[in-house]
Amino acid sequence: MKSAIVMAAGKGTRMKSDKTKTMHQVMDKPMIGHVYDNLKKAGVENIVVVVGHGAQQIKDYLEDKVDYALQEPQLGTGHAVMQATSLKGKPGKTLIFNGDCPLVQPETIQQLFEKAQDAEFTLLTTVMEDAAKYGRIIRDEQDHVEKIVEFKDCNPEELLVKEINVGIYCADNELLWKYLPELTNDNAQHEYYVTDLVEIFKKHGHTVNAMVASDRDEMIGVNDRIMLDEASRWLKRHVNRKIMSEGVTLIDSENTYLSTDTSIGTDTVVYPNVVMEGHVEIGKNCRILPGTYLKNVVIGDGCTIDSSRLTDTKIGNKVTIGPSSHLRNGCEIADEVRIGNFVELKNTKLGYNTKCAHLTYVGDATVGEKVNFGCGVVTVNYDGKHKFHTEIGDGAFIGSNVNIIAPVKIGKNALLAAGSTINHDVEMGDMAIARPRQEIKKGFGQKYKDK
Repeated sequence: MKSAIVMAAGKGTRMKSDKTKTMHQVMDKPMIGHVYDNLKKAGVENIVVVVGHGAQQIKDYLEDKVDYALQEPQLGTGHAVMQATSLKGKPGKTLIFNGDCPLVQPETIQQLFEKAQDAEFTLLTTVMEDAAKYGRIIRDEQDHVEKIVEFKDCNPEELLVKEINVGIYCADNELLWKYLPELTNDNAQHEYYVTDLVEIFKKHGHTVNAMVASDRDEMIGVNDRIMLDEASRWLKRHVNRKIMSEGVTLIDSENTYLSTDTSIGTDTVVYPNVVMEGHVEIGKNCRILPGTYLKNVVIGDGCTIDSSRLTDTKIGNKVTIGPSSHLRNGCEIADEVRIGNFVELKNTKLGYNTKCAHLTYVGDATVGEKVNFGCGVVTVNYDGKHKFHTEIGDGAFIGSNVNIIAPVKIGKNALLAAGSTINHDVEMGDMAIARPRQEIKKGFGQKYKDK
C-alpha cells in the first residue's frame, strides 16, 4: 500500500500574502493541487494533508479527496508527521512530502517507491553547486547515508557538501510510527526534525538509502514569489516539451501556456498566445490560432479554433470556431459545425453541419442539424428571474435580426423571416413573420432632411 503525508501547515511569510503558501498558483493550479495530482498519478492511495495556517483554504480546495491532520502549533517537520495519526497501523510505504514542492513528477515519485523497496528509509536528494541553506547529506566511507545535517547545525566541513536534502522521504509505515516518538527537539531551532529519522533508523539496524534526482530544478521548493515564477517557468517548459515529443507543433513554445491536464493529438498546430487551463483534450490535425483560451474542453479531430474563448464545452470533428467566439456553460457542438465571429453560445447543443456565422447569441437551446442562423439572431432566454429553453428543429432557417423569445419550439424546415420577434411555436415547414407591415410616406425623407 502506498500512502503519503503532505506537510502544508506553514504560513509562508516570504510570500507576503493573506493566502497560505501552498495555495499560491503554479501555472493554472495551486501548489497543493499539483502535489495531490502527482501523488495520485503515482498510485498513492492514502493521502493525509497536515494543515495549520490557512487550513480552511486548503480544505475548501481539496474537499474530501484527502484526510486532514491539524498541526497547531507548528513545531517542525517531525512534529507535522506525528499529526498524521490516521495512517497508524497501515502496511506498506509512506511518503513524507513537502506541500511546496509542486514540480516533482509522478515518474520521479514512482522511482522513489521502487528505490524504497531496498531499504526501510529512503531519501530523495539532488546535487547543487550552491547548496545555500539546504540540509546536507552526510555519507559514510561506504557511501551509505549516515545522517542529514540542517544548514544551521552544519560545521564548516559539512557546509562544503553539495548533495542536499530535498525534503521528501519514503519509509516503512509501521517502522515510521514505531520510531517517531524517539524524535527530540535538541537542536538550534528547538524543533522536531524529520531528518533525525535517518540516524534513528540506522541506530536500530535498518537500511537507509538515497535516490539522487537528476533534475535539481524539478526538486525546487517554493518559498517566495520569485521562486513561484521560476517554478511556473519550469513546469511550462516541461509540459510543452512533453506535448511536442508526442507529435504536436507549438509555433512558439515560450508563449504557449498548456495545463498539466492537457492532451493533444498528433499533427495539431498550436500558435502563440494560446492559453489552456483545466482538463483539455484536443484531437488530431487541429489548428489552435493566436488569442485562444480553452478551459475544460474536449475538441475532436480536424478543428480550427480562431482567437476564441471556450469553457466547459465539447466540440465534434471538423468544426470551425471564430474569430472572437465565446462558448461556455456546457455547450455541445456536433461535427462540421461553423461558428463565426462574435457568436456567443451558452448551454447550447448544435447539431451536425449547423451554421451560425456572425453576431449571434444562442443560450439554453437545443438546435438540430443543418440549421442556418442569419446575422444578429438572439434567443431571449431570460425574463429577469428565470431561464427558458429554445428548441429548433433540423433544417430550420433563422433570418437575420430575429429575436426568439423562449420558451418556444421551431419545427423542422421552418423559416423565420428577418427582423421578426418570435414568441409562439412554429410548426414544421411553416414560415413565421412577426414584424409591422412597411409603410411608405412619399417625399417625407427629403422633407425631414430639409428641416
